[in-house]
Amino acid sequence: MAVHDALICVAAPALAISGRDGQLRGEGCGGLYRDGRRLLARCVLTVEGAEPLPVQAASVGADRVRFLAVVRTAADRGPDPSVTVERVRTADGAERITVTNTGPLRVLLPVEVTMGTDLAALASVAVGRPGGAVSCTVSGAGLRWTDGEYAVRTVARPAPDTAVAAKGLLCWRLDLPAGASWTIDLATGPLTAAGAVPGPARPARPPRLWGDAVLDADDPRAGALLGTALDDLHGLLLRDPRHPADLHTAGGAPWRLGPAPSDALWAARMLLPFGTRLAAGTLRMLARLQDPAGGRMPGTPRDMGPHLPPLSSATEATLLFVSVLAEAWRWGLPEREVAALLPAAERCLGWLRGASAASDAGGLVADPAPGGPLRAEVQAHAHRAALHGADLLDAFGRPGAQQWRERAAAIRGAFQERFWIGDPGGGRPAAACTAEGKALDTVTSSLAHLLDTGLAGGGQAAPGLLDTARAAQLGRVLASPGLDSGWGLRTLSAGAPGFSPFGHRSGAVRVHETAVAAAGLAAAGLEEAAAALVTGVLDASAAFGLRLPEIYAGEQRTGSQAPCPHPMACRPAALAAAGSVHLLAALAGVRPDVPGGTVALRPLTRAPAGAVRLGGMRVAQAPFAVRVGRLGTAMVEEAAPGLRLGA
Repeated sequence: MAVHDALICVAAPALAISGRDGQLRGEGCGGLYRDGRRLLARCVLTVEGAEPLPVQAASVGADRVRFLAVVRTAADRGPDPSVTVERVRTADGAERITVTNTGPLRVLLPVEVTMGTDLAALASVAVGRPGGAVSCTVSGAGLRWTDGEYAVRTVARPAPDTAVAAKGLLCWRLDLPAGASWTIDLATGPLTAAGAVPGPARPARPPRLWGDAVLDADDPRAGALLGTALDDLHGLLLRDPRHPADLHTAGGAPWRLGPAPSDALWAARMLLPFGTRLAAGTLRMLARLQDPAGGRMPGTPRDMGPHLPPLSSATEATLLFVSVLAEAWRWGLPEREVAALLPAAERCLGWLRGASAASDAGGLVADPAPGGPLRAEVQAHAHRAALHGADLLDAFGRPGAQQWRERAAAIRGAFQERFWIGDPGGGRPAAACTAEGKALDTVTSSLAHLLDTGLAGGGQAAPGLLDTARAAQLGRVLASPGLDSGWGLRTLSAGAPGFSPFGHRSGAVRVHETAVAAAGLAAAGLEEAAAALVTGVLDASAAFGLRLPEIYAGEQRTGSQAPCPHPMACRPAALAAAGSVHLLAALAGVRPDVPGGTVALRPLTRAPAGAVRLGGMRVAQAPFAVRVGRLGTAMVEEAAPGLRLGA
C-alpha cells in the first residue's frame, strides 16, 4: 500500500500512520500500531455533526504529528471560522484534541469520536488483507475491543458524556465561552489478553544518544537535516528484549519496524562520530545471535535488481561486524568492550576464511553461496574486514594478523585481475563476475563501496581495492549523468537494460549508497564529485521536508522539478537517516585513531554547505567540535586532553 503521502510517526516498536486530514477511517494502512499489530484502525472526529476542515498537517518530531482544522458554526457572521481544532497524535497511542473558540460569542458544540479496530497484523494490512471489525464494549471512561486473543482499550480524559459500544462512539457536549479551549486526551494501548489487566510495564523509551549534536552551516538546510535525521534515528531505536541497555535501530517505518542486522550495523557505523554506544549495543546484540559454529550473522535474502540474483544480507552483516568493531575502537570504544566482542569478530573472520576457500576464486567471496556470483561490493566488504581484523588481532595480541593482511592483498590482486573492464574511456569495475570469470558490465551505485575503505591507524584510510588512478576513474563513472540523477546516485545506470526510475535496485536513488559514495570520493580526493552529491542530497532533502525516504525515484533532475517519492518507501528509514549523518560528517572529515592518540581532519575544501561548525561529536569518549571555513580550512575547537592532531 502506498505511504508516500502519509504522515508517519514512530517510537519503535510503536508507530502511527495518518492521512493529512488527521482522520483514521479504517481504510488503507492508516492506524496506530504496536509490535506489528494494528491497535486502532478508525478514529473519526466530528464537531457539530461535520468533519472539521483540515488546513495544516505536519510532523513535529519523529514520534508525533500535528493536525490543524477549522469549524464553521452557526455563530459565525462572516467568512472567518471562529472554532479551531488541533490534534496532536503520537506514535505510542496518545492523541490530544484541543477545541478553541476564537470568536466573540459562547458556542455549544457536540464533539464525537468514532473508533474501531481490526487488530490486524501490519504484514496483512500491507498486502491489502485487513481484518474484520472487532466487537466493542464500553470500558470505564472509554472503549475496549477484543478478538479473544488480543485486547485493546482506549481511555478518554475527561470521561465522555455518552459512550455507545455498538458504534464505537464517544460523545462530549462542549460549552465554550469566547476565547476558551477544551482538551480531550485519548490513550490507546494493548491489554495482555481478553479480560486481562494491562500488561507489564515496558522499558522506558531509549535515551537520546545524540542530544548535543549540532551543525551550524551557511546553508541552513545542513543543520536542519542533521537534526531531523538524528530525531528519526531516535524514533527507530529498539532495545534488545533480554538486555534493555543494548540499543540498535529498526530498519524503517512502517514496513520494517524490527531488527535488520546489516541495516543496524550500517546505522551504528555511520553514527560513530556522535558516540560509540549505539555501535556497542548493536554489536553485542548481534554477537548473541551469531551462529556459534559457523560465525555467520543472521540475515535475509535481498533482491538485487534485474541483472543479479538476490544476495544474502547475512554476508554483509558478517563482514560489516568486524569493520564496525574496529572503527568503534578507533573512535574510542573502551578496550575492555572491544576485547569482549573480539571473539565474535574472530568467528566472523573464520566464516570469511571458509567462504573464500569455498569460492575457489583467489580469495574472492561468492554470494549468496559457493558457485554464486562474485559481487564487487561483497569483495570490498571482505577486503575491509580482513584489514580491520588484522588491526584488531595485532592490537589485542591475537595470532593471525599477518595472514589476514596477506589475504587482503590476495583479494586486492584477484579483484583487479577479474573485475576491471578496459575501454577507451579509461575503464570501470564490473558490478559482478560469474564464478567462471565473466564480467557483468553494468554500472550500479553499489560500486561506491569500492571507495569505502574505512579507518586505519594514524587517522588514515585503509588501503582500498583500487589504486589511485582506478579510484579516480571510478569517481568519473559515479559522477556521470547515467548514474548521478542530480538528486543522488541511481542504483542502475539510466542507459542500462531494465532501468526503472522506481526500481529499488534498478534505478531508484538510495540515500545510503549516495552517502557512501560522497564520503568515499572525498577520502579519495575527488572533491568536485563528492560536493556535487552532497548538494544533490541537500536539495532532495528540502523537497522531502528534510526527512529523506530510504529510496526515491531516479528521474533526471531538470529545472525546478522536485524528486519524485517512491510510493512504498519507508520514511523514516535507518539507512536514509544514518546516510544523511554520514554525508554531513564528510564535510568535516574527522578521522580518529584513539588507540594511537591522534585525530586527523580531511574536510571537503569545496565546502558545498559553506562554512560549517560540527559540534557534539565524541572522540575518545569526550566532546569534540570542529570548524571548517568556506575555503576548507579546518580547526579543532574542542577535544579530549592529550589528543594530538595527526597529519
